[in-house]
Amino acid sequence: MKGPPEFNDPSWKKLAGVAALSSALSIVIVRNFFDTEKKIKCPIRTDYAAGDDVFVRTMGQLLGPPLLPGNKITILQNGDEIFPAMLEGIRSAKRTVTFENFLLKEGEVWKEFSEAFAERAGAGVKVHFLQDALGCDCLYGEGMKLMKRSGVEVEIFRWHQLSRMNYRTHRKLLTIDGKIGFIGGTGIADSWRGDGKTRGHWRESHYRLDGPVVAQNQQAFIDNWMQTRAMLLHGDAYFPELTKAGTETGQIFKSSVDEGADSARMMLLVSIAAARKHVRIANAYFIPDDLCLQTLIEACRRGVRVEIITPGPDIDAKLVRSVGKMRWPRLLKAGAEFYEYMPARFHCKYMIVDDCWSSVGSANLDNRSLRLNEEANLNVLDAGFAAKHTKIFEEDKSRSRRVTLEDWRRRPLEEKLKGAAGLFLRSQM
Repeated sequence: MKGPPEFNDPSWKKLAGVAALSSALSIVIVRNFFDTEKKIKCPIRTDYAAGDDVFVRTMGQLLGPPLLPGNKITILQNGDEIFPAMLEGIRSAKRTVTFENFLLKEGEVWKEFSEAFAERAGAGVKVHFLQDALGCDCLYGEGMKLMKRSGVEVEIFRWHQLSRMNYRTHRKLLTIDGKIGFIGGTGIADSWRGDGKTRGHWRESHYRLDGPVVAQNQQAFIDNWMQTRAMLLHGDAYFPELTKAGTETGQIFKSSVDEGADSARMMLLVSIAAARKHVRIANAYFIPDDLCLQTLIEACRRGVRVEIITPGPDIDAKLVRSVGKMRWPRLLKAGAEFYEYMPARFHCKYMIVDDCWSSVGSANLDNRSLRLNEEANLNVLDAGFAAKHTKIFEEDKSRSRRVTLEDWRRRPLEEKLKGAAGLFLRSQM
């Protein structure tokens, strides 16, 4: 027996299909482009300073992993130092290699890395490779094929997940034998080659880790590996006993949509609120939200010197630069100093507070990093490390152009219009 006539009506079926498609599209849009959890909105003010015992306890508890003593953290500058150190580490692997990455481009650098991963896998080392889908232009290229043929376990992060395509892994993590780690902002591409002073190439900072904090680097990788392959990596090959390697106290913390993406933003807010003397920020994409902006302004008003280095005209995302500049005037009026790096593209992400507390890693100071991406940062409580990084900050500043409030007002009309129009997209930048 046929059902009621209306159910067999072609127009009804068409209407039902449109309704189903609309519902599915709505779910994709809501899941990807609207906040599903609350974020910190109330101002943060502290009665303790950066580096105080209370500050250290607070950071250890709020961000999850504790601050661990006994580390050696080596600052690596630009591709000329970064790539050889990472490749040497990979080629030295005896048991395991874990690698997580965002930007990967076909070229000579990727060829070297893919061959190094493949060679180690062919020698019996367990190599686990996790690449973000949207950050790669060669998912089906020769390097990927070579690694898979050689036994590398390759996973693509959130590939074909429409409901989560807006949430990317932006982490850059490498761990060798559970004993040596690397963290920072470097992409695997030829444009990261060089000394950070060549137009069209990137000025970058990356970090080698030795000591107890390496285990936290490994855990941050495994967190996302389990999301893709649902496989737990464990045991001595991944978490060997780690002994003291240096004198620096460090902590690697991760932020993730799945477990509270506000942790990177919270670290930033508390660090700035606890500043009493000096905040130095070097950031590739500086678009602070309202609370971050207000926290920086309050720091200026209580006498903290705030210096910020951002990219100059050589940048891969000109709209982002224009939108970011729309956030500058209140800070400039409060006394913050802005500098634009001139020789090359600027991709550094580091902050130094009161000459004792540093945060470095993959997180940009924008909504995408602080709310949407999977990120991993290294916090270091050590005056010696801060002094080394301050010297680097001053070198970067010496190659930068200071931008005053008058300079900001005189910027080109096209830049002003782009920035004003782009503010509507700020939540996705």
